[in-house]
Amino acid sequence: MAGIKISVDRLQVGNYVKLPVNWKDHPFLFSSFLIKSQEQIDLIRSLGLKQVVIFPHKSDAPPKPMGTEIQLAESSINHDEVADLDARLRADKADRIERLKQYRRSLQRSEKAFERSLTQMRSLINKLQNRPLTAMREAQELVDDMVSRLLNADDMVLHLMSDMPEGESIYYHSLNVAILAMMLGKEAGFSEQEIKVLGMGAIFHDIGKVKIPSQILRKMEPLTKPEENLMRQHPRYSRDLLDLVKECNPEIKTLVYQHHERLDGSGYPERLKGEKLDKLTQMLSMVDEYDSLCHPQQKGQARVPHVVLSYLFKHRTKQLNKDYIGLLVKQLGIYPPGSVVQLSNGQVGLVMSVNPKRLLYPSVLLYDPMVPRQEAAIIDLEDAGLTIGKVIAPSRLPEPVFEYLNPRTRISFYIDYTSNLNQ
Repeated sequence: MAGIKISVDRLQVGNYVKLPVNWKDHPFLFSSFLIKSQEQIDLIRSLGLKQVVIFPHKSDAPPKPMGTEIQLAESSINHDEVADLDARLRADKADRIERLKQYRRSLQRSEKAFERSLTQMRSLINKLQNRPLTAMREAQELVDDMVSRLLNADDMVLHLMSDMPEGESIYYHSLNVAILAMMLGKEAGFSEQEIKVLGMGAIFHDIGKVKIPSQILRKMEPLTKPEENLMRQHPRYSRDLLDLVKECNPEIKTLVYQHHERLDGSGYPERLKGEKLDKLTQMLSMVDEYDSLCHPQQKGQARVPHVVLSYLFKHRTKQLNKDYIGLLVKQLGIYPPGSVVQLSNGQVGLVMSVNPKRLLYPSVLLYDPMVPRQEAAIIDLEDAGLTIGKVIAPSRLPEPVFEYLNPRTRISFYIDYTSNLNQ
């Protein structure tokens, strides 16, 4: 339902109002909010506004009738109370802006670290066939560094990363699976060595796809039976490539060879059942399935993260470790980074980060046409006193909102081990 313009003289407590000024030009945290006191109305008047927009369907009370005169004379307004409210709101807003700047700096640090890791991924994967020992050493260095920071962190924030360039899915997918698998391995109580083996297996699990013709890898239509059979050989090809490195841990080879096996024996290439699959294989296969369902080869079949989590619980518990699926939900939350959500105040936003310790209160980038996108507010929901009402499919967003929020086609994560928007 659209809003209606009214004179500020008609405002009263319980109106849901939208201020027609830039976010920086008023002291309130949001440009749209429910009026809860007469002092807020007086403060709106002090901004020199003649008209505002209200939304009756979000309001707890109607505006005053048209033609109603202001009952409170200007001389009777307590200007000291209004000034005090203005000062408190502006101080709070300035504090939140500073925390937003800190958050954006942490996001930029994570983006740079993510790009460095991707560069290392490209390098080591391209070296595996011709310089396998060098590739293995670089992969081990990458994993060791990530595991060291992971195990020494008291707090973690999982950030949404930038979108993926065309033709680089193997790097993004492998890094994404490695990050999530190692994070879950820590939470599952795996040893440091087990987490490192898991990370190495994740990095190399799809390396065999370099032996699959590119026209098959990039095919947007469903694969033919012969093409599907060839694609199913990639775990074998991955193991063959790792065989080039005599020093490669046999456990890593087992992981890459078995990552498409399933607990009920429905997987490939050996149709192994649960008792033949160790905990590292079960973890890797679950995370790989999650990321693949979010980003399938046929883009039309892609699902948003929260739908994939629900799907795994409903349809994959016989094939995948149910406890590990639960652990994934516990770490990502029911609103993972990349989710487009509608908040309790009606605003729409994009989930940018989650802290596993505060899953119901992710950090959300807000859509506000009054604020340039590069300056868009990213808020901590608990700090702002808001909750998530529902998740919205990106395809259902109006074009201006879609362009503003820029939902990712590839949902990639990276861990910031130190910062939090609410710190």
